[in-house]
Amino acid sequence: MMVAAYGRHHEALRTLIELGADDTALDDQRYDVITIASVIDDVVTLRILFDAGGDASIITSRYDGTALIAAAHLGHVDIVRELIAAGAPLDHVNNLGWTALIEAIVLGDGGPAHTTIVQDLIAAGADLNLSDRRGITPLGLARAAGYLNIVGLLEEAGARE
Repeated sequence: MMVAAYGRHHEALRTLIELGADDTALDDQRYDVITIASVIDDVVTLRILFDAGGDASIITSRYDGTALIAAAHLGHVDIVRELIAAGAPLDHVNNLGWTALIEAIVLGDGGPAHTTIVQDLIAAGADLNLSDRRGITPLGLARAAGYLNIVGLLEEAGARE
């Protein structure tokens, strides 16, 4: 399944699912197929996996993160939306002390994709005041990075520093 996901071999993936392949297996970097599809920005693979009952809440990677955290930091808007719709945990904190919202700010570029992801996470009900390990909230992080559009979104939604 992982090879099929990396290669965007959608029919092979469907066949493997029909044959009962384990969609929760992890590779040597602790990625599952949902995280792989999220990282490579493959909405079709993600939909195939969710249609087959895939779990958007699996903890993956050496960072003990989720596919949502990975997609948020990479700026994959459509993937983030699919993961939110599939019930991905919005406020999971990885072993760096970061949520998807924090990663979209800290590892994002403040541009349109990351701003849209922040907006989508806000709309989905992400906790706007979960701070990083240093005690800095998403609003403080966005302000420090100079991401004025994100600062505005967070302030309008009631975020605190």
